[in-house]
Amino acid sequence: METRRDFIKKSSILSLAGAVQPASAINLLQTKQQTKPKTHWADGFRLVVSVSMQFEAGGQPDNAESPFPQNMQKGFIDLPAATWFAYGYKEGIPRMLDNWDKLGIKVTSHMVGTAVLKNPQLAKEIVQRGHEAAAHGMNWATEYTMSYDEEKKFIKDGIDAIKKVTGFDAIGYNANWLRRGENTLKILQELGFIYHIDDLSRDEPFIIKVNDKDFAVVPYTLRCNDIMLIEGKNFSADQFVNQVKMEFDQLYAESEYKRRQMSISFHDRIGGSPQMVKAASEIIKYIQQQPGVAFKRKDEIARMALADKTTIRE
Repeated sequence: METRRDFIKKSSILSLAGAVQPASAINLLQTKQQTKPKTHWADGFRLVVSVSMQFEAGGQPDNAESPFPQNMQKGFIDLPAATWFAYGYKEGIPRMLDNWDKLGIKVTSHMVGTAVLKNPQLAKEIVQRGHEAAAHGMNWATEYTMSYDEEKKFIKDGIDAIKKVTGFDAIGYNANWLRRGENTLKILQELGFIYHIDDLSRDEPFIIKVNDKDFAVVPYTLRCNDIMLIEGKNFSADQFVNQVKMEFDQLYAESEYKRRQMSISFHDRIGGSPQMVKAASEIIKYIQQQPGVAFKRKDEIARMALADKTTIRE
């Protein structure tokens, strides 16, 4: 009869035998790791970072959502809140533009049509400094409730305002709070757009079919987004820095064998504050220390995705 001591002794020997793998098995494992296919971007970079600069201030309706309590009585205008938005075009965007120049990166600016018309020189300066002008609707209207014709006019009015002021043909789109309607993508394809960003489902661009044609999706972010982490949840700038750095570290590790895109989003009246511009500078300098990383505008990313046969298709 086998004693408990004999059983433990036998089990230990079997476990040790299982732990010692033959040299052939080890070599096979190492070969598999070494031959794991790399999926770098077509231009050789292993990770692409996309920065958004939302140009919305000046285009908001009266009593728009702000950090102030939403308790204004009907018939009155929230004047302090209006000054919070005005900070975006008076201080925020000019400060961010100088920072992007210092850091040597180009960004995508999603522009609300009425904001562009109210501050044409600022909109023009964004494009003149080499940044992309993307469309963000004509105003802050709720887009998903519009009829097909109403929405098409709404989107076209926005891109016409951008074209008139900046001379830039917008080919990328962002709906208010990402809430597009059932007809939005069809309309965008008809109007000559090549991508939209109202999608959070991946950490890399992908291609879908719209009107039987290829259309790029360049994913957006709510995680690395100042409106969620600073204005929305009262996080501090240093928490934002740490969270975005952690996001980058993980995506960079994955990017060795998987195509990765990181998105960071700033809004004129939030990301343009002194503390957040300092935070952005620290984040971007940290990212720039790593080899194989490129900062690209979203129109560049969309064109690369559409031209690359290995891009994911859905």
